[in-house]
Amino acid sequence: MENYTTSTNQSFLKSTSFLKLLIALCVTAIVIVALVMISRQNQVQDRFSVSATGEVYAKADIANLVVGFRTETKKTAAEAVQENSEKMNEIIKELKGLNIEAKDIKTTNYNLTPIYDWTESKGRELEGYQVSQNITIKIRNLDNIGEAIAKTAAKGANQIGGIDFTIDDEEELKNQARSQAIEKAKDKAEKIKKETGIKLGDIVNVYENQVNYPQVRYSNEMALGLGGGGEIEAPVIEAGENEVSVEVTVVWKVK
Repeated sequence: MENYTTSTNQSFLKSTSFLKLLIALCVTAIVIVALVMISRQNQVQDRFSVSATGEVYAKADIANLVVGFRTETKKTAAEAVQENSEKMNEIIKELKGLNIEAKDIKTTNYNLTPIYDWTESKGRELEGYQVSQNITIKIRNLDNIGEAIAKTAAKGANQIGGIDFTIDDEEELKNQARSQAIEKAKDKAEKIKKETGIKLGDIVNVYENQVNYPQVRYSNEMALGLGGGGEIEAPVIEAGENEVSVEVTVVWKVK
């Protein structure tokens, strides 16, 4: 009986010691987490950030143009495909005659569509088929834009438009815009510092934010319905300038 009592007491002491150790570890963990959170909060409070945007304007050197042909309704799918193929082959040949390389001509849409008619007496009836095909061309000589539109329309293109102007190599322009944005952010921070008396230390971080700048665009249906007809006067298309923008956020440490 005495041995049993001694064993029970020892077990109780061991359990009590383990419980105390567990409580101590929990308290220590809570203290550590609290200190980390306080430290992070202080770090955030000790930071000052300013955002600014730099813009550089440059003339576009690439034009992307969508050209296509949509057939009238044909009785059979084969007839629609045949007519579309003939027209588009002529259109592509005309574009290559303007020194537009094959690598800059890309088919972006091809659809063979059944066309139905509906009447009260007969319900839905198959009327025939239409084929629509579009190609996107990259024009590197901007002087050829108007001629490309006129010549493809003369060859039967009845879907022309979607022009957008881009810059082939924007990296140097982005570098200029980024430098401008950083300088603007510094100037803004300097003014805020003078007006508020805040004391700034070193720059500790810089973030670059994505900016979508507008591109010059032309109507998606500029020549819809022309469908050929001999020589056509080339329209005057102005490329204008593109805006290349970079937005940055500069972060300082507050003293």
